[in-house]
This record gives sequence, C-alpha cells and structure tokens, in this order.
Amino acid sequence: MFALHLLTLLVITLVKAQQQQLLLPGSCSFEFSTCGYTSDPKYATWTVNEEGRFIAADAALMDSKDKAVLLSPELELLDWSCLRMVYQITGKGSLQLHLRPDGENFDYTLWTSEKTSDSWLIASVDLRNMTKPYQLLMEGRPSKGAGNSVAIFEIHIVPGYCIECDFEEHHLCGYNNQWNPNVNWYVGGSLARDPQSDLPDDHTMNNERGHYMYVDSVYAKKFQEVAKLLSPMTTTPMSGCLSFYYKRNQAQGNYFSLLTKDELGHYEELWRPDAYATPNWKLEQVDIKAPHPLEVVFEVAFNSPRGGYVAIDDISFSPEFCHLETEPNFDPSVADCDFEEGFCEYHQERIGGSVWNRVSVKPNVYRVGDHTTGTGSFLLANTRFTSRPGYVGRLHGPVLPGNFKYCLRFHYALHGFMKIDNALALYIYDDNNVAQEKIWTVSATSRDVWTEVDITFQKPMPTKMVFVTICRNFWDCGLVSLDDITVTIGDCRVTAGPLRPPPGQCNFEQGDCGYTQEKRQHRGGWLRIRGQTPTSYTGPKGDHTLGVGHYMYIEASHMLPGHSARLLTTELRGTNSPQCLLFSYHMYGSGTGVLSVFLRRHDNRHRDIRHRDSLLWRRQGEQSISWMRAMIDYECYTKHQIIFEAVRGSSIRSDIAIDDIVFKRGPCKDPGDSIPYSGFSENFNEIEY
Repeated sequence: MFALHLLTLLVITLVKAQQQQLLLPGSCSFEFSTCGYTSDPKYATWTVNEEGRFIAADAALMDSKDKAVLLSPELELLDWSCLRMVYQITGKGSLQLHLRPDGENFDYTLWTSEKTSDSWLIASVDLRNMTKPYQLLMEGRPSKGAGNSVAIFEIHIVPGYCIECDFEEHHLCGYNNQWNPNVNWYVGGSLARDPQSDLPDDHTMNNERGHYMYVDSVYAKKFQEVAKLLSPMTTTPMSGCLSFYYKRNQAQGNYFSLLTKDELGHYEELWRPDAYATPNWKLEQVDIKAPHPLEVVFEVAFNSPRGGYVAIDDISFSPEFCHLETEPNFDPSVADCDFEEGFCEYHQERIGGSVWNRVSVKPNVYRVGDHTTGTGSFLLANTRFTSRPGYVGRLHGPVLPGNFKYCLRFHYALHGFMKIDNALALYIYDDNNVAQEKIWTVSATSRDVWTEVDITFQKPMPTKMVFVTICRNFWDCGLVSLDDITVTIGDCRVTAGPLRPPPGQCNFEQGDCGYTQEKRQHRGGWLRIRGQTPTSYTGPKGDHTLGVGHYMYIEASHMLPGHSARLLTTELRGTNSPQCLLFSYHMYGSGTGVLSVFLRRHDNRHRDIRHRDSLLWRRQGEQSISWMRAMIDYECYTKHQIIFEAVRGSSIRSDIAIDDIVFKRGPCKDPGDSIPYSGFSENFNEIEY
C-alpha cells in the first residue's frame, strides 16, 4: 500500500481538471467521504486510506475472505452516461464492475481487469440509459499473500459516451497510444510549445491553451511504421454517428484511416479521407455499428521524411446515423427457428418431393425427441421416402444483408447412417441461388445425440444459408435431424453463447456455477460429467447444451434406493416481480426415481430449515430417452435458493441429470412443461407429421 500512497500525487491534478465538468450521482473522489458507497457485509471490507484519496481492498486485511464488494448508492440515470474509474491492482488480483438492476436476481458484469501496475490506470465503461433504479458493484479480489491489493482512486460518471473526447483532461478519456519505438500519438497544444512549430491551435477552444492529439513525421526514424490511437473498448451495443475534427498537411506523405478493432484483434476499416491536405480543422462524420465490444482506432503511417502531421480533436457520438444511405440496424433473428410453429422463414426445393419434413416425437424411450423441449417439433430428412434409391434435400434460409459478420448456431442429430459422407452440409448461396462456398460438413459424431455447431461467416453481398443432405444409396443413409437455428451479429467467439452464458444461466461448461451440495446422512452427491453415464440403459448419451459438453447427474450405482442428492443454487436476492425458472432434465431408466425442485426462503420464521423448503415441481419415474424442458413460475420477495433434489429409484438404472438452468423475469411465456406433478409416462414409438 506504500506504493499506492506515493502514486496518488501523480493523479491529483485529475480531480482538479474535472471540477468544472458536470459529475452525475455515483461519482466519488473518496477524499472526504465514501459518497454513499458501502462495503457489502457478507464479504471483506473496503478501507479508506488514512489520508483519504483512495479506497482499497488489501489481502492483508481480508482474513479468510476472497473478495470485497463495494456497493454504490441507488442510482437513476435516465440518459446514456460514461463511468471513468481510476484504479490500481498491486501484486496479483482482479477488479470487476457489475450492474445490479432493481427487481432482478442477478448482477451483470460490465468490465473486468487483471492488469497489475505500479501506477494508476483508467477504465471507461458505458452505462446505458435505464428506466429503473440500479446499483454499481466494484468487486475486488486481491490474491492471498502480502503485497496484494486492489485500490480505487476515484469514480466519475459524466453524461455522454465513453468514446467522446476533447482531450482537454489529463486522462484523455481513456484513449491510449499503442506504443511504437518511432511513431506515436502525442498531446498537442498548450502555451509551452515550440513557436517555430507549424502544429495547429486546438479546435475546442480555438486557441493555444487547448489540447488535441497529433502524430508527426518529424519523430519517425523508419517509414511505413504505424501510429495507433485506440479508444476505450465499448462495453454495450451501440450504433450511430461518430464525428471528429482532423487537420492534415503534406498528405502525399502520410496515410490516415479510421478502423475498428474487436476483442479478437480483428480490424475493419471504416473511413479514409478524401482531402489531401486541410488548412483548417475539417469535420468528418462516420457511421459506426458496434453490436459487440469494439475499439475505435485512428491510424497514421508515413512514407516520407516530410510526411507532415495529422491531428484530431473533439470526438463525439450520436445514436442517429449521419448518412441516409446507411442501412438501418439489421435484426438477424429473422433467421432463428425452433420449428415449433412451422418452417419460419425457411423453405425447401420442391424438385423431387419433400425431403425435409417437420415432425414431432412423443416422449418415449426408443426415439430421441426434439432439442428444444423434448416434446416439440424439429426437421427430419428422409422420413417418408425411405424406398427411394437416393435424394438431395436443400433447405434454404432467408436472405441476409452483406458486409455483416454472422454467428450461426444450430443443433443436429444423426440416426442409422452407415456412412456420414454428405449426410449434412452447410453452403452459402447468393440471392441468385448460386452456391458461393461450402462452410461446414458433418464429421464423425455420436448417433442419436443433439450436437451443437457454431459457425462464423461474412460475405460482401447478400447471402443465405442452405442446409444440404445427400443420400446416394438409401442402404447407407439414415435420418438427419435439425433444430434450434439462431443467428446473431458478430464472431461466435465473442458473442453470448454456450461458453459465454449471460447472468442467471448455468450450463456447467465452465464449472458448477457456484452451486453447492447439501451433505447429510443417507444422501448421495451430484456429479459433473461429460459424455454417457457409466451404467447402461440409463442416463443421457451427452449433455443438452453441446452434445459433447458437461451436465450434472446422480450415479445410481453409488447410492441405495431412497437415497437423495441435493444441489443448491447460489443465493438469489428475491424481487417483487414473478420469476421464471427453466431447465432441462433427463430421466431414463427402468428404475428411475424422483426429481424435485424446492424453494428455500432465507427468513427466521422457521427454526427447522426443512420447513423453509416448499415444493415447486416434481417428476417421478422414467420420462423419456430425450432431454426434457421444465418451466416453473414462482414468486419470492426475500433472499432464497432453488434446490434440485434427485432421489434414487428401485434399481441402478436410475440416473437422473439436469442441464441448462436459466433464471429470468417471469412469467414464463411458453406453457411448456406446466404440469407440476407427473408419474410414469407411457412408451410410444410414433412420429407425427
């Protein structure tokens, strides 16, 4: 902490520079008070430095607790605003910023950092306009051991967007220069500059006192080197008009461009100037779309020792596009389909008869049902025309605009194939029905398991997805199933998906989600596993999320009849609004027992903890060889937990599994699995068209 004290002097001017700027509620310099910020009593305490100036979570003062949570006062910010936080991580640790909306059970992570430093750093985080109150949470996690700490020097919340900047303040709005040994961006302006310099006056104040950013060829030692000025990473989806002023001389000797950079390091050029030189500051407006986190990059390269300079100033943003010809934001969900209500926007070629058919399978122990609910509809190829010597089935999706990066996700399953060559492939067609590229084909896979596929693709022209299945000899061919197609904007590696679940969702791919087990006498335990369970004729062949991922289950061979296992969620805050709980469950085996869901209220009205548990839902006996979906509406205004209890049945063929748990604001829209209690279901081997 001594190092922190010495470094506070380096940023005191930051506070003074912003005294004239409008600060919104939630701002705090921690100089004289904590401004309504408090430590969550369940965790370690944030402590204010004896001389003020900053607040810190020090590993030496945290006893056995692993984190300290700082809660803001309740905030109501109706307009878009930008939070700028000056922080430092000393030694090892992390700092996260969360948003806690009023009336919701879960917090939303806005920003996180594990970057250690011997100086203060600045984080810039966009706060969307919201219609309901919320709190901000700063979660500090210094690693155990002496010398590890997380400190916050100040929190400033100002109107506007974080990518906006006039460069008049020392923090430069979080913009940073990507250091290069020879060519870099510098702060221009001020009265102390060289009087012989031909650099311009600042645009904001139109005098020598103001500041701007510039890059000059006079410092270049090697040419064709690039200077990059990067904005803060956007933290929430946004689109609109980016405006800035620039000044450029000796344009024949330099290259100037505006790009975006995503989390994967991919660049996309948005603009290049059409003017070779600008004697005065020139306004430029560029439309930008940021559906996922991006940085704006101002890039300059020189190819001459007299390449001159490029300067920029007064970057601003508007949520309205600046050019009428810019295409409006496209909603890719037009290509989503779970086939519960029909083919959606998909259609197949009618030449040679219908190969793709929409079917449903009643829950049974012989045939896999659909992926969505286990009892719904999906597409099945080669269902009615099994006597045909062969077929080609093409399923066409809707036309998608060009120049977008799309993330396509879908589930497929195979049954009975001797050879899987050409069983299922995905092509990109243009809007003239001409195949452009084959982007995926099925490889070796498990049979009768719904397997998830994600594919990222981008084309300059309008395109559509076409699923193709080919059978050259029906003796080698089986059944191809397709379900739950979704399309989002962005690369699959950075968009929300199975490996990046949003708050309130748990698919066990990254661990147990903080869930705990209740250990008592005559109880077993929930196990996290991937693939098929060890005992034959019971349990799933794969998980519900990916087909090759993880899920939780009880191994009946490790338990006695009547023994149970209880899995408890993390503590939920409780809200005044209805809540919806969804999850997938698997109950297959001749000796299957009971799966129940309980609500445990955390109050003092009942001394016996068992009396706090109320039954929400129950299933008994064998249900299906498929994963089934459950939907539960409930209300609870106090802190609580949800308990998943599995009771072992009469034989070892009694494995019970759960996966893909989702909490969201209720009520549940789809009636789904609305029957609260159910016993053994009959066996059917029937496909309905």
